[in-house]
Amino acid sequence: MRRSITFRLNGDEVTVEVEPHWTLLYLLREVFELTGAKEGCGMGECGACTVMVNGKAVVSCLYPVMEVEGKEVWTVEGLAEKSPEGLHPLQKAFIERGAVQCGFCTPGMIMSAKALLDENPNPTEEDIKTAISGNICRCTGYVQIIEAIKTVAEEGHGKGTA
Repeated sequence: MRRSITFRLNGDEVTVEVEPHWTLLYLLREVFELTGAKEGCGMGECGACTVMVNGKAVVSCLYPVMEVEGKEVWTVEGLAEKSPEGLHPLQKAFIERGAVQCGFCTPGMIMSAKALLDENPNPTEEDIKTAISGNICRCTGYVQIIEAIKTVAEEGHGKGTA
């Protein structure tokens, strides 16, 4: 039995009919065709599906779709769409620092980093490691990812940037 929900998606209010058993990941990928968030493990362990809900990083593969009613959801696509230069500073830094290899984990890493920088614009390396600890990368070894996040923090692109 479908139900209607209304929430903000990447800055825009949307109303959509959903099945109550859907996950947020299903809604984003299959209905809105926002395929940045990936289904890796389907159990909330790998972080490939990370998006932001009300400013917090969440694994969308476990997030019940009915829980987004009235909330604000941001995806990696939204960061690019709302950035005046085409890419969010985190997206640019990941590219410039070589923090992208196969790319599967990248959207989730970026969303975890965005949630961190919104809450703490001047994180320590330990803060960064903690923030991305729920995201698995099998390619980079995390060094370039941590450097990319540090770069953005040092350039002052924390809270308030799309």
